[in-house]
Amino acid sequence: MELLIKNARIIDVTQDFVGDIYINNGLIEEIAKEIHKENIKTLNCNGKTLMPAFIDTHAHFRDPGLTWKEDIETGSRAALKGGYTGVCLMANTNPICSSKETLEYVRNKSNELNLIDIHQCLSVTKNFDGITLSHLEELGYDKKIKAISDDGVGVNNSNTMLEAMEIAKRNNWVIMSHAESPEFSKIDMRIAENMMTLRDVELAKLSKARLHMCHVSTKESIKYIIDGKMSGANITLEVTPHHIGLTRDINDYRVNPPIREKEDVEAIIEAIKLGMVDTIGTDHAPHTDEEKRKGSPGMVGLETAFSICFTKLVKENDISLNKLSELMSYNPAKILDMNKGKISVGIDGDFVLVDVDKKIKVNCEEFASKGRNTPFEGMEFYGEILATIKGGEIKFSKDE
Repeated sequence: MELLIKNARIIDVTQDFVGDIYINNGLIEEIAKEIHKENIKTLNCNGKTLMPAFIDTHAHFRDPGLTWKEDIETGSRAALKGGYTGVCLMANTNPICSSKETLEYVRNKSNELNLIDIHQCLSVTKNFDGITLSHLEELGYDKKIKAISDDGVGVNNSNTMLEAMEIAKRNNWVIMSHAESPEFSKIDMRIAENMMTLRDVELAKLSKARLHMCHVSTKESIKYIIDGKMSGANITLEVTPHHIGLTRDINDYRVNPPIREKEDVEAIIEAIKLGMVDTIGTDHAPHTDEEKRKGSPGMVGLETAFSICFTKLVKENDISLNKLSELMSYNPAKILDMNKGKISVGIDGDFVLVDVDKKIKVNCEEFASKGRNTPFEGMEFYGEILATIKGGEIKFSKDE
């Protein structure tokens, strides 16, 4: 597969220039101010912005078992429409991803579709029972596993979490934390997040494991994680577009962790400016209208993430587009060990073409996802996804 990309404003974590890119056999082969090739497919970007495709450290595709909400195909198409070519899926499917069989089901279906690259998380505890870790030892040989998580539930038993961290360290896995102390969940969700965050930071210091803190949303949790990072703990910090783009006084949409206060959003933005936030994960969580009416927490996010983050961070808070590329592409690729996330010879030819000057209005009826559950309906943001390229193949085009 050959593709010549012409006349693009090329931006990644370190670069910002106008030029051309040649992709051959799925990889970037040449980058220059001007490249000439005959008789190959050419994409003329007409000065629009070309970035490394985005990678989501945190998504739910509901497959297997909950496919009325989403499935691997619709989730993958939503990812492509949002500029993503890589996602890390959480384990709260049905059955829960605690076995080789469920892992292989997701991998095989993803490979057959050939739309995006998927890393499927293995659950920390077997079937989310909060205690059993035997499946981690049994699947330690599987080098395709990159991360483990009980996202949606969390690991309440501290000794179990420490043992899981030690197993993860031996296997070079990332352990992803859903920070919520269940004994406080019905009392105060802020305390619930803060208490579990502090515990997991301390356990990461002790175990030396690679800890990824999912959907961090409070100013206190951010402080605990920064303190842990400064003490040498191997922790990465993920925030979501909705915890950047919403405050509780404006839209108290039901999600877990909840939409927070203005000072929490300000703390997230300040942490980004200080270089202490590592990734933006969407926590893409599709539900039906009926499920939302009954109180299911969560929202879809893959198709709106870039526009929200570009508007709130770059346009409104003077954060560079290079930094946004670091958060949405470069750092997620490092965490998940993917050959993506920057524009360099030998890296996967995965790109997203965006019009940063175009204002879009969110219309959930146009989503590729089965989910329509978004609090951003009708809101306007800058930054339209024009095309998504994977391995030199245009997988999504707005015009098509």
